[in-house]
Amino acid sequence: MFPQHIIARKRDGHALTREEIGAFVRGATDGSWADYQLSALLMAIFLRGMTPEETAHYTDAMMHSGVVADLSAVPGLKVDKHSTGGVGDKVSIPLAPMVVACGVPVPMISGRGLGHSGGTLDKLESIPGFRTDLSLGEYRAQVAKIGCALIGQTKDLAPADKKLYALRDVTATVECIPLICGSILSKKLAEGIDALVLDVKFGRGAFMKTKADARQLAMALVAVGRAGGKKVRALLTAMEQPLGRTVGNALEVEESIACLRGEGPADLMEVTYALGVQMLLLGGAAGDATEARAKLTTVVADGTALKKLREIIMAQGGDGRVVDEPGRLPQARLKVPLPAPADGFVTEVDAMGVALAALRLGAGRARAEDRIAPGVGVSGLVKIGERVRAGAPLGVIHAGDEAGLAEARTLLAQAIVIGEAPVTAPALIGELIG
Repeated sequence: MFPQHIIARKRDGHALTREEIGAFVRGATDGSWADYQLSALLMAIFLRGMTPEETAHYTDAMMHSGVVADLSAVPGLKVDKHSTGGVGDKVSIPLAPMVVACGVPVPMISGRGLGHSGGTLDKLESIPGFRTDLSLGEYRAQVAKIGCALIGQTKDLAPADKKLYALRDVTATVECIPLICGSILSKKLAEGIDALVLDVKFGRGAFMKTKADARQLAMALVAVGRAGGKKVRALLTAMEQPLGRTVGNALEVEESIACLRGEGPADLMEVTYALGVQMLLLGGAAGDATEARAKLTTVVADGTALKKLREIIMAQGGDGRVVDEPGRLPQARLKVPLPAPADGFVTEVDAMGVALAALRLGAGRARAEDRIAPGVGVSGLVKIGERVRAGAPLGVIHAGDEAGLAEARTLLAQAIVIGEAPVTAPALIGELIG
């Protein structure tokens, strides 16, 4: 069980035993493995892969590295949603209050930005005062009281994943199906839910670049989740261009609030409703997709979902006034539009290129210890298929300094392509797994 022996076995292509995987996870939890040893095994797993049995052992060990929450006292089926990560993906923020407003409890444990993708926790923490570090007791009490809590991992829930998640981010080992399965499902199986809906993204702005790879990941997640006794479904969704029209933490919160006012971008609303429908079906709040969609649109139209978001924000110490006054969110010092170079049609908005621009501005982390600038990013992004005029804004860059602004302008200009002929935007929703 020496770390170097386990690393060598995986390096040489062997399947690790339950005991060896357990030693690795314990080493991440109690600090008995050094960061460089953990990183070495992560890379060996990335290169050599894991069998389905290894993946199940890894997920189980991660889940039991801490306590497993008990929400049995909360009435109803508890349903969560998880996204594999994308650019401009702020779906969780409008989705959770919508689903709760329809009567389904949503205990949601989210992560921080990983690689080029934004993190729900980072977005929520751009709301002044908002706490994502609730204790397990506070989390349980809030779900019981208002039906929802939007938190990060506590020190009690899957603590091994918190360590390994940060290392994966900075060692180029993110795009590994067994590691993704273990990371996602260890937290989800430990948080006390009955069912889970997964948004598995594919495309240039996703960790899974092809639909085939996304399908493989979705099937693995569904299989491991069901083996853990949960109802699990996965939607495949495209991430060729950013979701919505904003990228950046406070900017995405503002757009999320617009969604709950019925004013969100069409693509963002499409994905949010599609995931919400599956959550209501698994939560027993609707008999079919048509009924589920009608319930979701109703709670948006009558303001119930927006009211629930305000309640969640205030329950977690945040300034609930941002719901009515988004200007209270952090603002960047510089706001500069990027003009279109010519008349034409938007043929490409490369999600990865936009993400790199936002990363350069400070909206994400290049290193685990980097601090995020909550107000920076890009707003008003054009979408594929739209017609533009020369000089009209392709987006507005929100920057904290001139150097970041200059680099982001270059990256963004490269990411957005204008052509002469009209094009059709790619389909967003791929297929339903499970």
